[in-house]
Amino acid sequence: MHQNESLHRSVVENLYDGVYYVDPSRTITYWNKGAERITGYTAAEVTGRRCMDGLLMHVDGRGEQLCHTICPLTETMRDGRLREAHIFLKHKDGHRHPVSVRAAPIHAPDGAVIGAVEIFSDDSDLVRAQHRAEDLERAAMTDPLTGLPNRRYLEMLLGHRLETLTSVGIPFGVLFVDIDHFKQVNDERGHAAGDAALKVVAQTLSHIVRAGDVAGRWGGEEFLVLAAVATGAQLQAQAERMCALIATSLVEHEGAAFQVTVSIGATLARAGEPREQVIARADALMYASKRAGRNRVTAPG
Repeated sequence: MHQNESLHRSVVENLYDGVYYVDPSRTITYWNKGAERITGYTAAEVTGRRCMDGLLMHVDGRGEQLCHTICPLTETMRDGRLREAHIFLKHKDGHRHPVSVRAAPIHAPDGAVIGAVEIFSDDSDLVRAQHRAEDLERAAMTDPLTGLPNRRYLEMLLGHRLETLTSVGIPFGVLFVDIDHFKQVNDERGHAAGDAALKVVAQTLSHIVRAGDVAGRWGGEEFLVLAAVATGAQLQAQAERMCALIATSLVEHEGAAFQVTVSIGATLARAGEPREQVIARADALMYASKRAGRNRVTAPG
């Protein structure tokens, strides 16, 4: 158990996203390196202080203070429900920085709420894209053709998110995306056309995903999306949107243009399940979409 806890803390400490824990008085008890990078505050500067005491000073899009009104952490500790919000925090140097936050309760063994965890992602598209691209390139975790995260990165991130789901209850979904009739594209139009199709699907996916989502190339004509959603209905809607937007995209190659479609299997991850199990379930649902006629989404009812 101690080894698992040490591994979990090591993973959380080195996340790109910011993570911090608070106790019922909203005193900060943990602050990871991602939080240091996004806010400018070191762990030593904030641990032991209350987040509402002139630190992050969260405001909404209208500039209204949230720390003393509708604070996501306070509300989550009050009713034990997950919360998501797009807000602006105060950076240490004074400027306002956009972030997407997700708050979840921390439970004692007897079920009592003893604190909360907030995970926040940099919502500045350019900054987020630059830092993630640099991180992926340095770690050799980028697919060279599409520029998306590769299978190795996806496997590591999936493992971490499953650990987080099991330990603190942050939900997410997995979408397995496969290009329809891809072999036919290669056979009839050539492998360069197939590569062009892969790039178009990758670009479309990267533009569709929201803050907190990650899309990557799993291998061949297969893509995987880890979606920061809480319900099956949200996951279904996101998958349907992906399917529709890809179907209306155009692949241009050697003066000709053609369309491709995708079949998608979508499922919510389950606490405690191994990485291979959620992938196998999403893959099976994707093949159900193939059998049902392709260019569609299949999700558990």
